[in-house]
Amino acid sequence: MDGDLRNKKQIKAKKMMLWFGIISMSMTFAGLTSAYVVSKSRPDWLSEYALPQLFLYSTIIIIISSFTFHFAKTAIKNNNRSLANSLMLVTLILGALFVYMQFAGFDQIIEDGYHFTGAASNVRMSFVYVLVVAHLAHILGGLIVLLVVIYNHFRKKYTASNMLGFELGLTFWHFVDALWVYLFLFLYFFK
Repeated sequence: MDGDLRNKKQIKAKKMMLWFGIISMSMTFAGLTSAYVVSKSRPDWLSEYALPQLFLYSTIIIIISSFTFHFAKTAIKNNNRSLANSLMLVTLILGALFVYMQFAGFDQIIEDGYHFTGAASNVRMSFVYVLVVAHLAHILGGLIVLLVVIYNHFRKKYTASNMLGFELGLTFWHFVDALWVYLFLFLYFFK
């Protein structure tokens, strides 16, 4: 009984640590988007520029990846390892495709003549770069987490009764996905 209680406390502590991290990351992005809103009143603000379509496509990709990761969890709980394998690999591919599309979106912004710094930069596009790059850092962290989850899955660490690592990874993945949807909608509507 003492070991069971200790195990429950460890699980609760790990989940709380993840949520503290998520809250602190959310506060960082809340601060950045607040600074963006305040800066909109500047006379040199670029309001006519529309984000590249690739950011919309990457948003759709990242949303799909949340579903594939979630369904992988369901497959593990139903003891369907082969389906879980496929869904996790698809999630990884979609995550990598998201990163690729983000960089391709940056290329489009540069082709349109806007840079992060220098004479061809402006405040709005600098904010776009900062927000997207900060998010990409979190996505790269999410891809590392996903790789760890996949590795542990192939080692048969997860079962219907032992899903903690998988659930932590899934929660973080959902967070970075929801964060991107928020950032995309924010940047799309707050020009």
